[in-house]
Amino acid sequence: MKKTATQVHFSINDALLQGLMDTAEEKSKRNLRLFEDRLVLVEGGGYEKIWLETQPMGGEMYAKRNLEAALNNQLLFMEYRREDGRIPGSITVLDGKITPQYDKLQGFCFPAPALNIYYLTGKDSGYLTLLADSLRGFDEYLWRVRDSDGDGCLETWCKYDTGEDHAVRYADAPDAWAADVPPKGCKAVPMASIDVMSYSYSCRDTLSKICHIRGEETESAFWAKKAEAVKAKIRSYLWNEERGACLDRDKNHNVMPVLMHNTLRAMYWGSIAPDLAARFVQEHLTNSAEFWTKMPLPSVAVNDPLFRNVITNDWSGQVEALTYQRAIRALENYGYYSLIPQLGQKLFHAIGSQCRFVQQYDPFTMKPSTVRLESEQDSYGPAMLSVMEYTACMYGVRRIGDTLIWGTVSGSECRYTQQMGEQCWRIENSGRGAEAFVNGRKMFRAGPDLRIVTDLAGNLLRADPYAPGAKSDAVAQL
Repeated sequence: MKKTATQVHFSINDALLQGLMDTAEEKSKRNLRLFEDRLVLVEGGGYEKIWLETQPMGGEMYAKRNLEAALNNQLLFMEYRREDGRIPGSITVLDGKITPQYDKLQGFCFPAPALNIYYLTGKDSGYLTLLADSLRGFDEYLWRVRDSDGDGCLETWCKYDTGEDHAVRYADAPDAWAADVPPKGCKAVPMASIDVMSYSYSCRDTLSKICHIRGEETESAFWAKKAEAVKAKIRSYLWNEERGACLDRDKNHNVMPVLMHNTLRAMYWGSIAPDLAARFVQEHLTNSAEFWTKMPLPSVAVNDPLFRNVITNDWSGQVEALTYQRAIRALENYGYYSLIPQLGQKLFHAIGSQCRFVQQYDPFTMKPSTVRLESEQDSYGPAMLSVMEYTACMYGVRRIGDTLIWGTVSGSECRYTQQMGEQCWRIENSGRGAEAFVNGRKMFRAGPDLRIVTDLAGNLLRADPYAPGAKSDAVAQL
């Protein structure tokens, strides 16, 4: 890949957000590392590796500012996959050498970001082939190894398989697990998992999209059908109709009743049907007694018996910056656009003018939990990237595939400019409406509080409201 200059310029008459953006921009540079001769973006905040659950997604978001690191955050996971198809859960440097680690699945926020990097880096066919081979191999690995009881549902075997460090619901499960057979004698695991099923769905759905890009429509339909088979199994086996949420099953196939946020994770991967997502959002996600707390999105509903308000790294309750980072795609996948600016504003005010970026937040007070183990935490990548990405959603412009997505959230005067190589996209917001420019040419004028989708030239494709009362037809192509 030839080096492409990418940069963002943002100014706003909101002192809090300007300070957050300026500080996030500067502190994010601290998380750039050389893994041998490869520039990557590590998770930061004390996490000095690239993790499969965070850094492909984080790298893709950071592509707005550094495309080289963004690409390497995808490539290293593909290049260091094992012969049996398993992708490393994390990659570090030991004794100066890049070292893949296979002791956990560690989440899988990889296929969709990796596919978008294909577009952002110029549509290289070799990259697309490498991605397809990696996804196919990993999907085959999951189904060969992770359905140990043959019930047609993939399993999580340790806490780090889903990145739920110290989660109470895992009981006595190990933190990590490297073997290709499940641990024995544990209370809950091997656990039938909405997350691991979603890993497979995401592989297959992205493979279908890749085949479509290549013009291989028969193969695309094949992978789409296989993806739908996973979605159907999730509905029949892991969706709980009475609770209106996805619930895992323990090693004895018993439904585990804890009301966790993981249905929102499934929405990130697109692995549940729209009617299921609607029930979860309406009955649980936006319920102030469960997930829509003063600081929304705790890991476990605050009224659940297994909720724990632990201030150190613990997925038993407190709000995670990583959940905010994933929530954008989750909500966009199902059209819940109006929740995105609400979450953005909550995050901005929770972090506040001190501009310290940490992993967790108290759902009742919004107070940042600044202690990680025995040290004070700062520069945690998912928190900084979330601030920058919510800002892009609300006031800026993002490229996803061959489209541009613009935001015209009202209330503040601001200007957001995205430079990608020879392309320059700019949006100027008066606080009451906005004008958008492509390579200096004014392309449209829009009313406030809209999410506007155009092609790369700035031609209008659709508009949706970001707030009640916003008029989707208040866009004038120029």
